[in-house]
Amino acid sequence: MTWRNSLQLILETNTRSWNRKPQGEHVPNFAAIDWMIVLIYFFFVISIAISLRQFIAGSGDFLLAGRALPAWLCGLALVAASLGSLEVLGMGAAGARYGFATASFFGLGSMVPLLFAGWFMMPVYYTSKASSVPGYLGLRFDAKTRTLNAVLFLAISILYAALSLYVMAHILVALGIFNVIFHAQTIGSQGVFVLSIALPGAIVLVVVLLGGLGATMYAQVMQFFVLVAGFQPMVLLGLKQVGGWSGLKANFASVASQATGGAPAPGFSTLAIATGIGIVLTAGYWCTDFSVLQTAMAAENAPAARRAPLIAAAVKVFLPFLLVVPGIIAIGLPTPHTSMVIRTENGAIYHEINVVPRPAEEGQGAIPARTSSVADPMGGSILRDAHGHPLLDYAMATPNLLPYNLPTGLIGLAITALLACLTGGVAARIAAVNTIFTCDLYEPYFRKGAAEKHYLGVARWTCVAAVILSAGLACAALHAPNMPGLLDLLAVAFAVFFAPMLVTFLLGMFWKRATGHGAFAGMIAGFAVALAHYGLTLPAGAVRGIAGGWIAVLHHPASALEQNVGAALCAILANLAVTGIVSLFTGARPEAELAGLVYSLMPAGPAKGSGARLTAVFAGIVLLAAIAVSLIFL
Repeated sequence: MTWRNSLQLILETNTRSWNRKPQGEHVPNFAAIDWMIVLIYFFFVISIAISLRQFIAGSGDFLLAGRALPAWLCGLALVAASLGSLEVLGMGAAGARYGFATASFFGLGSMVPLLFAGWFMMPVYYTSKASSVPGYLGLRFDAKTRTLNAVLFLAISILYAALSLYVMAHILVALGIFNVIFHAQTIGSQGVFVLSIALPGAIVLVVVLLGGLGATMYAQVMQFFVLVAGFQPMVLLGLKQVGGWSGLKANFASVASQATGGAPAPGFSTLAIATGIGIVLTAGYWCTDFSVLQTAMAAENAPAARRAPLIAAAVKVFLPFLLVVPGIIAIGLPTPHTSMVIRTENGAIYHEINVVPRPAEEGQGAIPARTSSVADPMGGSILRDAHGHPLLDYAMATPNLLPYNLPTGLIGLAITALLACLTGGVAARIAAVNTIFTCDLYEPYFRKGAAEKHYLGVARWTCVAAVILSAGLACAALHAPNMPGLLDLLAVAFAVFFAPMLVTFLLGMFWKRATGHGAFAGMIAGFAVALAHYGLTLPAGAVRGIAGGWIAVLHHPASALEQNVGAALCAILANLAVTGIVSLFTGARPEAELAGLVYSLMPAGPAKGSGARLTAVFAGIVLLAAIAVSLIFL
């Protein structure tokens, strides 16, 4: 069987004696070559960090990679920074839950804001000479707006890193990857869970502490190629197993209503809705998240900074085939059940009983039911919705596909890809935390005008503190009751944290009349409304708490997705209204002070130079390719 915890009992009845032969927990068949692949990858990652350490002379080299990197490297690093463990697992989970419409959400729906950020916003960010995205707000508006955004972003980044470590530890424990290394029978499942957080956290700490943003970006480029090499065989073998693309569509159609509670029906309306939801929920992420944008801001010049997101968008066009398809394959596979096979051999009768854990039997395809035990996903009681149906652990869609299809060697490459995405995504967050704390909080408020080496020391100590805090929060989440699923947590991050920021940046960049008082008040209003919406609504069948309704329950949206789209729209409208009203009643800055900070006041070179026309053609081709991919999935 392909499920862990499978137990085979061989009963020989010919001699009237019972011989039990436990087969043990089923995990991916990790051989020496698999471990060697994992070790080789992390050996090169750490070696890069060590080799780059000698080039770090000050905080600019550590935090901004010296702003000397080529566009192609920044573009690949940008797309890899957006492919942390949450995103990679989330795309597979969404494929299993929502089917082919997921390609429009993560493809065309996120492509539009990414192209917008690259074409319009990145030239402004880069030419402003700001060290960070909150630093741009300080130049465009005032210190209080920068500080508010910096504090909020630090909180978001630490929580995001903690959630990444928490989710990946859950996956590693479920697959039993580190059971042998950590002696699971001795320290127990919770001990393995904690160590599965500590080990990747230690790798992130070494890479960022030694090599800074430069080492992080080079590691992200390696991460991208390892991800492609590790997941492509899984997708191709999975498609072959289900009968190709037509078989994949037929399999998903046959289980959609039972597994997903009604997957979106195929059609142009579904494509439009999925694309619209993708734009609403991800626009704030692509346009304001410094952990992603810092890779483009490290480019060697303004044209390269503009090209980096466009290169990333071109690469992202094909990612649904690599990351969404595994989830659709996983839910269409046969659901395992306990079975007995009776066979005769040399006059002896053998009863072979394959015992499948109950969460696997009550799941769908390769996706088990969620249980109350995070540290031991096949233990604990099964979680159910208000109608008594088991909740599926969609985060396991992609990981559980590994034992089905991949032989020795390729399993090691795929696990390496998962671990690389975890460390790369967390490293991007920690590198961003270093820059924002040092440049936007410590320097202006605690030690202005200090030597470069002093800020370098502060940044490195910030790195240590950020990794420890993230790992501690991830361990604490082990005991948090009623944790939502991965998809719901991702949607909350997009809606509550990133959507309110979007309006502040857009108005600051494209409306000369926007003022610092308006931006500050609007950002507070956006976050307050998003949190209020989240605290006053609870998806149907969910439990009050982290899933919402922690203030009071005034409305029951049909799903968590509907809840979060509503929160994002309310936050955007509240920020827009408050910023506009307050700005009209407060004094605006003279246009001379806004040169290079507002798009219409940009110098001709970076935004409208000789290469702009060719870049625009490239962006148009990428957009058409994204539409074509969405139509293929349609």
